[in-house]
Order: sequence, then C-alpha cells, then structure tokens
Amino acid sequence: MVHPIHPSSGGEFVGKRRRPRRLAAAAVALAAVALIAAPVALSAQAPVGLGTDGSFAVLAGSTVTNTGPSVISGSVGLDPGSAVVGFPPGIVLAGTTQVANGVALQAKSDLVTAYNDAAGRSSTATVSGDLAGRTLTPGVYTSASSLGLSGALTLDAQGDPNAVFVFQAGSTLIVGSSSQVNLIGAAQACNVYWQVGSSATIGTGAAFVGNILALTSITMTTGATLQGRALARNGAVTLDTNTITMPLCTTGSSTTSTPGTTAGSTTSGSGATTGTGTTGTGTTKPKARKPKTKSSKPTNHKPKAVKPKPAAHPPKPVTPTPVIPTAPKPPAFTG
Repeated sequence: MVHPIHPSSGGEFVGKRRRPRRLAAAAVALAAVALIAAPVALSAQAPVGLGTDGSFAVLAGSTVTNTGPSVISGSVGLDPGSAVVGFPPGIVLAGTTQVANGVALQAKSDLVTAYNDAAGRSSTATVSGDLAGRTLTPGVYTSASSLGLSGALTLDAQGDPNAVFVFQAGSTLIVGSSSQVNLIGAAQACNVYWQVGSSATIGTGAAFVGNILALTSITMTTGATLQGRALARNGAVTLDTNTITMPLCTTGSSTTSTPGTTAGSTTSGSGATTGTGTTGTGTTKPKARKPKTKSSKPTNHKPKAVKPKPAAHPPKPVTPTPVIPTAPKPPAFTG
C-alpha cells in the first residue's frame, strides 16, 4: 500500500518510510561553498606577460638620457629613437644596449602587448589619490585619474610568492621624495605592475618597486631607486644617478628568471644583435664522479737489498799470568 504525500510532512514517502531531503541540503551547501570561494578565485591574477621585455631594465620610445653614475642591471633599449645619452658615466650591467634594431623593435612590440594586458584587467578595487599608509593584498587596483605616493605603501602577498599586484592609473603616477614600497608576506617585485595612462615620476631618494608600463614617459629624479623596470612606450626615460635592478622571480625555492652577467655593449642598426659575455639561465648539475677502484694488476715489488751486518770482532786473547811455585820452609830448629 502506498501512502499519500502530505505537504506538511517535509519529505517524500516511499513505501512506509519517509526519505529526508538530503540531496536538496547538499546542493545548498555546495552552492554556499561556491559563493565563498568565488572571490578568492577571481582575485588570483596571472603575471602580466612581458615577453622579451623581461630582459630589459629600461626601454623607451624617443630617448634615454642619463646624468651621473647610474647603474642599470639589465638591458637598455630604444626604438624608434636613436639617442641614448649619458653612458658613461652611467653603466649597464647584466645586459646590453639595443638601439633602433630588431631586438629593440621586438621589445617595443611586446611592451604594447603587456601594456594592453595590464590596462584590460578587471578591477578588484577602486583607489584614488595618495596610497601612502596603506597595506594592500593581491589584486587589480584602479584609479580613473592619477595615483600618488607620499610615504610608505605596503604590499602583502599573504604567503603566496606568486601573488600579483596590478595598479591601473588613468593618467599620471607621482611618487614623492623618499617614498617607498615595502613587500611582505612573500611578495615579489617581479609580480608588481604599474600601468600608467600618461607619465610616471619617481621622486628624489624614493625606493620604488615594480614594473612601470607608461604610455608616455618615465622620469627618475636624483638618487631614486627602482627594483623593477622602467618601460615607456612612446616617450623618454630620464635618469639621474639612479639604480635600477631587474627583479628575480622565484616560486618557492626555485628561480624562474635570472638575468645573466653580461658586459654592457651597444648594438644599433637593423641587424641581429650579438651581445658579449655569458648569460646564466639555469642550474648546472655537477658531473657525477666515478668511484676510484684499486687496480687488480699485480704489483711487482723489488725486494730490498739487505746489507749484511759486519762480523763482530773476536775477543782479544787473555795471556795467563804464570804461577811461580814457592819452596817449602824448613822445619823450625828446636834443639
């Protein structure tokens, strides 16, 4: 006999037993988990693809001008301009100088792609004005106008070395004197990107971090440092006693990109580029050493010659002392 289903029973009768709505509850639970996990999945950003720009510390469109003993760790590139001025006294380490040639042209093409990638990312938060005093977690931060920094900005990767930070500035990026960007929680400079809608200025003595992708120009004033890249699409890169270091990017304990140690040289024209020096891109495994084994060949040892010991000198003969017999004494006279 099949019992009718009562609307108020809260379940479905099959035979004489009522089956609870476990399937419906499980579906609700899964939906809730999906809603909670969705923001985390959306916030995970892939790195901006730099292409061949990964080997450049400075790249410009019109000119590269340097004043003072700037130190650039990474290649310097220029296209379509042809004026790279101020090297020396500036020096280029771990790279070469590429001017209006095939290498520079490809780098500029890759810069356009990277700039559009960074600019086209969906925003996870809106920011405006001064970023000083803030601690930000990974994501895409968007400002419709300019961005500024007049103090310290902290970027917290929350223990994820692959965490990506993208900043989208509608117009300018102005970094004040002595301002700085601090990285905590395994954050890495190679995963920080500043997409600038016009020009960027890094103030005197500032310690800035990240890859600057500027539509127009980039100016680094006296003594400013950059752990990242200064990449200007159309305008100039202007330097004044600066230190620019291409960042290493690691995942856990392995290094994913390592600049080489190449002596600086300049290549211009439309031909191929031949740099000088060596570039290290990987880890060389030590050659396995074969265990040394003792030779099985018999060894012919010559017996050592034994010198006979000299014979001992015979003892000198002892001459016996002669014994002289004594005459018996006469008997004593008693008469």
